[in-house]
Amino acid sequence: MIHLYTSPTPNGHKASVTLEELEIPYEVTAIDLSKNVQKEEWFLKLNPNGRIPVIVDSEEGDLPVFETGAIMIYLAEKTGRLLPASGAPRARVIEWLMFQIGGVGPMMGQANVFYRYFPEKLPAAIDRYQNESRRLFEVLDRRLGESEWLGDDFSIADIANWCWVRTYKWSGVSVEGLPNLRRWLDVMKERPACRKGCEVPFVVGSLVKDEEAQAKFAENARKSLQT
Repeated sequence: MIHLYTSPTPNGHKASVTLEELEIPYEVTAIDLSKNVQKEEWFLKLNPNGRIPVIVDSEEGDLPVFETGAIMIYLAEKTGRLLPASGAPRARVIEWLMFQIGGVGPMMGQANVFYRYFPEKLPAAIDRYQNESRRLFEVLDRRLGESEWLGDDFSIADIANWCWVRTYKWSGVSVEGLPNLRRWLDVMKERPACRKGCEVPFVVGSLVKDEEAQAKFAENARKSLQT
């Protein structure tokens, strides 16, 4: 059994969507980031970096695994699915997974910080991270014009990138003029496991239409940024 410690964020959803797609039974503990639960000593024993998500695999002697890329690779290799075993197909999945981890996630995350969370608006910083996020979207669009999926087939690379790109409105980044990316976003959204995984550990109100949900989410994010 896998135990998932998580919160309703793109990184948290990367783990829960992967578990849903792989049809692995799991239990969930919701971590309240606004109360700094992730900084408590018991959690730091699971992840010294004090970040979500973390999984604990009871079948491997209560083995904790942190960092979303490591979690996704671990789960894919555990089941033999969503990550080719070797050669060029595996390399393509790994490189697009790393593209998200090193590019899409950090750039959209910083766009969120300066566009949504910081009380002081810094136009240069907002432009910097929104423009770079848009550039990365264009890279994805080109790839998705060549292939239905980021790898040769549906994989953890698609899950990782989708969990972040789907939040483009919150980051203030446009997907206009990117037909291949939009096609892929729509296809991913229709996958039952993707939809279910994005409801873990609970459903968040619409951050696009619900102003109260926006304010609450932003306030919680500001609190977590201060630690």
